[in-house]
Amino acid sequence: QVQLVESGGGLVQAGGSLRLSCAASGRTFSTYIIGWFRQAPGKERDFVAGISRAGVRTYYTDSEKDRFAISRDNAKNTVYLQMNSLKPEDTAVYYCAASGSSWSRQWLSDEFDYWGQGTQVTVSS
Repeated sequence: QVQLVESGGGLVQAGGSLRLSCAASGRTFSTYIIGWFRQAPGKERDFVAGISRAGVRTYYTDSEKDRFAISRDNAKNTVYLQMNSLKPEDTAVYYCAASGSSWSRQWLSDEFDYWGQGTQVTVSS
């Protein structure tokens, strides 16, 4: 099992940046692929970015790939999401999630076994 704790959310003006962190417990962190998802009020939870076990391979939705960057430091059991040029529509609760699969083709929520509690990101206009 792995437990995940997100941090780094907050209030930022449009055009600003935030770096989210996802800290994991357990000695098997490097065996999980990690995804970042977000959920805005009244909307479904959507995939944002994903990273492979070793951090070599990443995947983004088209709308985020030029603004967000996912990375991981397995020595620190932490995954990061650097978010730049933030827009009001980025406002949501951001979650990290872990899957024991070697990779994901669709990055669907139900592929992920472990979830953090989420961190709120609010972007003001």
